Amino acid sequence: MSGSRSPSAWCVDHPVATLLLTFALVLLGMIAFPRLAIAPLPEAEFPTIQVSATLPGASPDTMASSVATPLEVQFSAIPGMTQMTSSSALGSSLLTLQFTLNKSIDTAAQEVQAAINTASGKLPSDMPSLPTWKKVNPADSPVLILSVSSDSMPSTELSDYVETLLARQISQIDGVGQINITGQQRPAIRVQASPDKLAAIGLTLADVRLAIQQSSLNLAKGAIYGENSVSTLSTNDQLFHPDDYAQLIVSYKNGAPVQLRDIAKVINGSENAYVQAWSGDTPGVNLVISRQPGANIVETVDRIQSELPRLQAMLPASVQVSVLTDRTKTIRASLHEVEVTLLIAILLVVAVMALFLRQLSATLIVSSVLGVSLVASFALMYLMGFSLNNLTLVAIVIAVGFVVDDAIVVVENIHRHLEAGLDKREAAIKGAGEIGFTVVSISFSLVAAFIPLLFMGGVVGRLFKEFALTATSTILISVVVSLTLAPTLAALFMRAPTHHAHDKPGFSERLLAGYARNLRRALAHQRTMAAIFMVTLALAVVGYVFIPKGFFPVQDTGFVLGTSEAAADVSFPDMVAKHKALAEIVKDDPAVEAFSHSVGVTGSNQTIANGRFWIALKDRGDRDVSASQFIDRIRPKLAKVPGIVLYLRAGQDINLSSGPSRAQYQYVLKSNDGPTLNTWTQRLTEKLRANPAFRDLSNDLQLGGSITHISIDRQAAARFGLTATDVDQALYDAFGQRQINEFQTEINQYQVVLELDTQQRGKAESLNYFYLRSPLTNEMVPLSALAKVDPPTVGPLSISHDGMFPAANLSFNLAPGVALGDAVIMLNQAKNEIGMPTTIIGNFQGAAQAFQSSLASQPWLILAALVAVYIILGVLYESFVHPLTIISTLPSAGLGALIMLSLMGQDFSIMALIGLVLLIGIVKKNGILMIDFALDAQRVRGLPPEEAIYEACVTRFRPIIMTTLAALLGAVPLMLGSGPGAEMRQPLGIAVVGGLLVSQALTLFTTPVIYLYLEKFFHRPKPAPQLATTH
Repeated sequence: MSGSRSPSAWCVDHPVATLLLTFALVLLGMIAFPRLAIAPLPEAEFPTIQVSATLPGASPDTMASSVATPLEVQFSAIPGMTQMTSSSALGSSLLTLQFTLNKSIDTAAQEVQAAINTASGKLPSDMPSLPTWKKVNPADSPVLILSVSSDSMPSTELSDYVETLLARQISQIDGVGQINITGQQRPAIRVQASPDKLAAIGLTLADVRLAIQQSSLNLAKGAIYGENSVSTLSTNDQLFHPDDYAQLIVSYKNGAPVQLRDIAKVINGSENAYVQAWSGDTPGVNLVISRQPGANIVETVDRIQSELPRLQAMLPASVQVSVLTDRTKTIRASLHEVEVTLLIAILLVVAVMALFLRQLSATLIVSSVLGVSLVASFALMYLMGFSLNNLTLVAIVIAVGFVVDDAIVVVENIHRHLEAGLDKREAAIKGAGEIGFTVVSISFSLVAAFIPLLFMGGVVGRLFKEFALTATSTILISVVVSLTLAPTLAALFMRAPTHHAHDKPGFSERLLAGYARNLRRALAHQRTMAAIFMVTLALAVVGYVFIPKGFFPVQDTGFVLGTSEAAADVSFPDMVAKHKALAEIVKDDPAVEAFSHSVGVTGSNQTIANGRFWIALKDRGDRDVSASQFIDRIRPKLAKVPGIVLYLRAGQDINLSSGPSRAQYQYVLKSNDGPTLNTWTQRLTEKLRANPAFRDLSNDLQLGGSITHISIDRQAAARFGLTATDVDQALYDAFGQRQINEFQTEINQYQVVLELDTQQRGKAESLNYFYLRSPLTNEMVPLSALAKVDPPTVGPLSISHDGMFPAANLSFNLAPGVALGDAVIMLNQAKNEIGMPTTIIGNFQGAAQAFQSSLASQPWLILAALVAVYIILGVLYESFVHPLTIISTLPSAGLGALIMLSLMGQDFSIMALIGLVLLIGIVKKNGILMIDFALDAQRVRGLPPEEAIYEACVTRFRPIIMTTLAALLGAVPLMLGSGPGAEMRQPLGIAVVGGLLVSQALTLFTTPVIYLYLEKFFHRPKPAPQLATTH
């Protein structure tokens, strides 16, 4: 790239055109920047569908066998499904279907609906409705949680306002996706029948049910088509109020009507009497709001926030709407922190350039290239549909060091020619022309290191695609700008340095003199330097094998999720009391800003024995602990509440769990033998609880649920013309909160629920007052004549399936300092130690599963990056050998990264792995700068290899030091950052800083020696031809 034909020469000769084109690049970036979406992380759609089915009153076993299994059979035939899990509890089943990442979620939804339709004929006929489905994305956290409370309004009325007004209005706001209402108590009319009064009059619950179903309908009635007008027919066939239902005539006895009020209480209540929720101390519900895929989180939340005053004005004065947690607060704070980090990195890099170049014009030229490249990268990000998020901004921060590399190399070479006496134009053209190939080599080989990131699989691969492409785009822009704008500005503004005889050597001159002396010593002791290289390589390999490995660092998003668990047979009033005791402890912690909690079957909570907590912490600067430290601090206090455990976990931007989880990581056991599975799950749980590395360890078996079993005498029932179905129906009417009818208003639909009165439905003795009507004799038959109540037994509160097999889920957090990789090893060891049979299969799920997958691919990813760099360098240099010399710079970088991570107490996480991949691209630059010059010196000037590499190292020392310091100082703010989101950025910064420090100290001496060894081995001088002798 020399002579007047080069792009650099054209730009130097056409400065106006060059400056205007550069201005156009900057303008495009400035236009694109405010249009970029803002998000915590890149878009990572994880196609998942949740299917919910309800049959109020049905036991977990009934729900699993008669509802979940028929659905699972149909769902298993859907192509592209990678995982199917289900959890069945009293009255509900929740199935979660995960699909391959390339599966369209819309196509999957259509296939799921078709499967539900196919399975409908095999589902219980008395289900209130067909199963429903919704699209979910486990990798996307809610963007906003609103807490709605009232200290005077009934919970059912409050829930109705939330559902019909708030949820529907908010769902219409642009960018809003799924809205879930937790703790909801939907209004209903409850008919509480008295078994004593029914028996006295000679009626059964079935009589009551049929009377209600036939007395309140909403059917088509037609219209009267007259000659002059058409009139629609309307009747008062629907009943809307408890008083209307109370007046219904159920039967006639002795000629007198029996109204519903004579045998039952008819009241306003809720569909499910066993649900309660609070906002702090006040009864309330939560609105959990998620965004649509690709929507700008900040803009979406801003739209919702702007609508809240209007919506608040539409509500009664006693209703308060407050923001429990706003995801954008931490997103904004985190992005601001990255922006500050970027500014610090730029200032540090500019300071380094000023220190070495000692010329304001040269410093400003490099700074201009840096600014243009960074701003122009926003335009490419916009074109590629990327967002401003933690990973893309970190890519730009890291790119600061890469971008100035190109500009420094170009400007420094021009500066060297100015020192040699060339005028500004000639120095700019010759300096850029000479170094053009080197700049391209550095940048293309750096881009090559990012290529494997683009082919990473799974959600992790999708997350880092934007990171890799953002960094790559910025680097490629910097190549163009460095070879066009930099020489143009140098020809216009740079001047030859002036030296005086009495000038003292500057810092860079003294540093260079010291390096030259030590380099001579290194070249004189080549075997020692080669041995150092081999030891470095071995230590790097050993260090990688033994360093603790993790997945993503645990973030502090200011949000903590909690799952409570009480005894499986706990009563609802006891559960409420225990939850209030937990809430008092949470409220008293100084780090807590606000919280809400709920008990009962609501949302993803399927049993009375479990509850949920949502805890919003104060801003990071207003509390003295991180989210993880808060959990550690409050855990002993919560443990003092008897009969209940609250499992807490810090909310994460990356949540790969397919369903509700009590802790950060999940492990699933499955077998075709349920009882055996339960036994070994309990043994493994106890074994792991004894290991201090595991925290908050639990399983979801909950086997201690109380079961009242009724043995039906089928022969006795047959004598009265009755069947087991008749007995089941009667029990369902009494104890199942059976939804027997519904009524519609203009805004919603509401249920009528049949049950025993409150005094009777909580007693097993009430079964003695049950009567059924014999279809043979029309006489009342006591239940005691057909069945007997057995002594209470125990059974599961919920039944889980994984791939249609019985399953048990273990959840756990890790103690501080314990890496996920170590936990995986310890868990597998525990299985072996207790002798778990091979018929029980275990596998990790969620984040732990993704960690195992990424761990298996890590060596291949590193190898792929090395191969990609080797191929690019081989093509550029037309050599199989010289790329090996350049790549020899990498082991010291890897060793330095591992040492620094260990010293800083960090495990080798995915972010550290990305840092190592970056080092592959950064560190080989030293080798390129040396080898490129040495090869040219050998070919053009005929220097021997040792003199050529020595001159190359001395001549290129200043740009090597400057570019390395630029990259290092660009990563230092990432390593030392402590603000919001720093947990994600620190491992990457630590790896880069450690790698650059060690590699810079070693490769300046080892790389020349490796070059000489390879030259001797592959390019041995040929023996001189012998002269012919004459006689």
